[in-house]
Amino acid sequence: MGQFKFDKKDIDQIKNIGLTQEQIYSQISIFKQGAPYVKLNRPCTVGDGIKRFTPDQIEQSLHFYIQKAIKKQLVKFVPASGAATRMFKTLIQARNSYTHARRLKQTRPDAENLLELMRNFNRLAFSEDIKIYLSKKKPDAESLIKEGDFHQTLNMLLTDQGLNLPALPKALIKFHSYGDHTRTAFEEHLVEADGYVKTRTNDCNLHFTVSSSHYDKFNAIYHKIKDTYEHKFNANFHVSFSVQKDNTNTIAVDLDNRPYRLADGSLFFRPGGHGALIDNLNQLDADIVFIKNIDNVAHDRFKAEMIKWKKILCGHLIHLQKQIFNFLTALQKDPVTPELIQNASELIEKELCIHLQKNGEPDSLEKKRTTLIHLLNRPLRVCGMVPNVKEPGGGPFWVEDKKGNLSIQIIETSQINPDDHHQQAILNNATHFNPVDIVCGLKDVHGKPFDLSKYIDHQTVFIAHKAENGKDLKALEHPGLWNGSMAHWNTVFVEVPLITFNPVKQFTDLLREPHQPG
Repeated sequence: MGQFKFDKKDIDQIKNIGLTQEQIYSQISIFKQGAPYVKLNRPCTVGDGIKRFTPDQIEQSLHFYIQKAIKKQLVKFVPASGAATRMFKTLIQARNSYTHARRLKQTRPDAENLLELMRNFNRLAFSEDIKIYLSKKKPDAESLIKEGDFHQTLNMLLTDQGLNLPALPKALIKFHSYGDHTRTAFEEHLVEADGYVKTRTNDCNLHFTVSSSHYDKFNAIYHKIKDTYEHKFNANFHVSFSVQKDNTNTIAVDLDNRPYRLADGSLFFRPGGHGALIDNLNQLDADIVFIKNIDNVAHDRFKAEMIKWKKILCGHLIHLQKQIFNFLTALQKDPVTPELIQNASELIEKELCIHLQKNGEPDSLEKKRTTLIHLLNRPLRVCGMVPNVKEPGGGPFWVEDKKGNLSIQIIETSQINPDDHHQQAILNNATHFNPVDIVCGLKDVHGKPFDLSKYIDHQTVFIAHKAENGKDLKALEHPGLWNGSMAHWNTVFVEVPLITFNPVKQFTDLLREPHQPG
């Protein structure tokens, strides 16, 4: 089982978070063996795994959305547990080293972000809060900026002397200015959802996954703003929150693959990555779920195009789902004709990009029927893909399993062997990027929810290198939510415009046009 044994205190700790010793030993064995890399066959491109809609297809999808979506139970699902620390990482580093921008410019060319903040301070939505903090001080914020001395302003921005923005969830950072008010990323998701999640009864359902430490803060802020947004948009917002379950945490190990222990001797468990959220998604009662990252929002003047493409993706899912359900209904009745088998097979190959295996001897109609029902009766997702802009993250690829079967998957760079030049060449030839713009059909032909835990590829785990109290360690992450956790879903990739992808990874991204009032 391993070169060590857990004592009673360890066993109690493991049991209290809902895990077993066997699960922990299994996790440690993955660290020892290394997470398996995927085998890329080729990138998905337009016409080969990625659909590019014609104007007629766009209109058809919009028609299906308008006619059908309003009658369904829609939910927007937003992973929102991430802290804003990375947004301000360079400013934290600059604050720890420098107090004066002019000296900074001469000695640290790589601290351009601090200079960028100083030059564009008034264009950032959270700047007004800083000014309020400093309004009674001498010099005030405007004078400090003009003089090039930003130390006090950084203290107000980054520490508990003021806003302490790095400690907040990214969702609660003020992203956009609208003259007389500002909006956080959380609020922008409500506004955007009004455009494509609202039903015919004006109900608008959203679900955010948050960290347990911020749960109360999210809940309090939502109830504070709820009436204002409901009145403004004539909507009945129903926002729910959930946290990542303790039993999805994973053991951390040192570089010798021994369980990492904290100063008090207890085992160190870390959150198992966004792949653990498949359980949160599995708990939702919805016909269709829109998945989008918390930082991918835009100013109102760009929302119309973003909302339009959400409707297009949803309409296409509804249209395709109807075809799938029709085939499933027909395939479950007798008699089954060769024509039905042929038509269902063409949909699977052309629309779902599943290559049906052809053996030497022809299969019976009954065996073909069984295979087709198995392939069609799965959760369905339609994923927007933007042209590659070299952002860090995953993309769409044709992936080959151990039996030689091909499927289209969203793959992260960490899943690809860095020492395999051929695999890296395929990665570098990717034409599209995954913006996490996904519409999901979670119910079967009978209206019964799929059990999403049955469609995970448990082999597609991640091993991440982290640090704790200055010491290096390794962490295990579950198959990513839109990677291995959805590996056995029916999948469609659709090219969407770049304007639909506006992530905020660092604060300077808020200075880009999609985040500015114009």
